[in-house]
Amino acid sequence: MTYNLQMLSPFGVEAVGLKITDINGESIDAVKAAIARHGFMVFRNQQLGDEAFIAFLNKLGQLTFTLGEKPIPGFPMLNLVTNVGRDTPPRSVFHTDTSYVAKPPAFTALRIVEVPSSGGETLFCNQYRAYETLPESVKERFKQAKVLHVVSGLTLDENQEKQTWQPLFRKHPISGQVALYLSTPERCQTISGVDTEEGQRIIKLLYKHSTRKSRVYRHHWQPGDIVVWDNRCTMHRADHSQVVGDRVLHRGLIAGENSVGL
Repeated sequence: MTYNLQMLSPFGVEAVGLKITDINGESIDAVKAAIARHGFMVFRNQQLGDEAFIAFLNKLGQLTFTLGEKPIPGFPMLNLVTNVGRDTPPRSVFHTDTSYVAKPPAFTALRIVEVPSSGGETLFCNQYRAYETLPESVKERFKQAKVLHVVSGLTLDENQEKQTWQPLFRKHPISGQVALYLSTPERCQTISGVDTEEGQRIIKLLYKHSTRKSRVYRHHWQPGDIVVWDNRCTMHRADHSQVVGDRVLHRGLIAGENSVGL
């Protein structure tokens, strides 16, 4: 299998010349390692349906599903991401997927189904770089800190997971690198070792640090695109501010593991 990894700016990679249907058991580990190292991978010109998309996801790992999301008819492990039928644009802020469960998804994949006439980009921020650029005093002070992540925007049963403590500094199981592991402050309630008010203030500062424009990649969707990102070292959001036309994507999640701190 011959393909090239093209570096994107300021981070991420595009797999040039690689069809996901050609990825096999030997090459999937290299793909997963590249995503873990670079944060996300873009696959262009993947003209395929959900059956092939599911087959690819199964090679990445075990599929999982965020309870409360809307599944795709006939493909219950995929969920719909769309602006169709809405009176107001969807709300999206930088976040990492389903971080309020003990074992959050490792990877998320989006397959474009309908590209709007304009707008509707997906943005990613580099949480490895966010950690690397923290002052050493902050790294030392919060070396063992944990953050309480809680659910928001979904209606769950009382016996379903709604919150968990996650390490603030998370060591990636594949790359070995350390990421500043956050989600939107709405889902990050406090930090261990400080009172709630101080914890929320610190979370907002760290979140602002993470989402600086110099660390953000903006993906402009094209027909046939698939993007896979690693939730353990990135945050992402959709830009709904200037969308013209229908924006439809199908999303799949790959199960992860318990988070490991420093």
